[in-house]
Amino acid sequence: MGDAGNGEEALSLGSRLRPDVVLMDLRVPVMDGVEVRRRIIREYPEAAVVVPTTCDDHRSVDTALPAGARGYLTKDAGRAEIAAALRSAAGQSTFSAAVSRRLIDALSRAAPPPVTACPDRLTVREVEVLRLVAGSLNNAEIGSALFIAETTVKTHIDNAFTKIGVRNRTEAAAYARDRLL
Repeated sequence: MGDAGNGEEALSLGSRLRPDVVLMDLRVPVMDGVEVRRRIIREYPEAAVVVPTTCDDHRSVDTALPAGARGYLTKDAGRAEIAAALRSAAGQSTFSAAVSRRLIDALSRAAPPPVTACPDRLTVREVEVLRLVAGSLNNAEIGSALFIAETTVKTHIDNAFTKIGVRNRTEAAAYARDRLL
């Protein structure tokens, strides 16, 4: 267990402690909290990050989640809620009620249209994966969004690449933007 006063200290401490769970605000001194989270997740992918903050607006949540946050709690969360988030962070995501409402509202407005036709012999799941590739999500993020394992995402990507005749994610994203979005 450790306590860091700024972003640089958090990274240094992370290299020594190899944390399972990191509790870090969006705003930290010396280095941007989002960048610190990205680096922690990149260097210690097993670490789960929980964000306690006063910011529950869409922009803050939208910034924290792609940076690797597993949980997002407003600072008015009680001790029991924070403790539960920390205990469960390694296996699941935890969001405060206010943040959950915002996420559900945003997802219901921004949900892609359902897949009704699949070109080039693609399966429905391969189309869903390609749409997310076009949205610049990595395999772990796609797995989280679709509730599937990262290895399953890789299998769908490999199969889709073969079917549509592309060699990389850039070409796949262009294909998805042209034909699937």
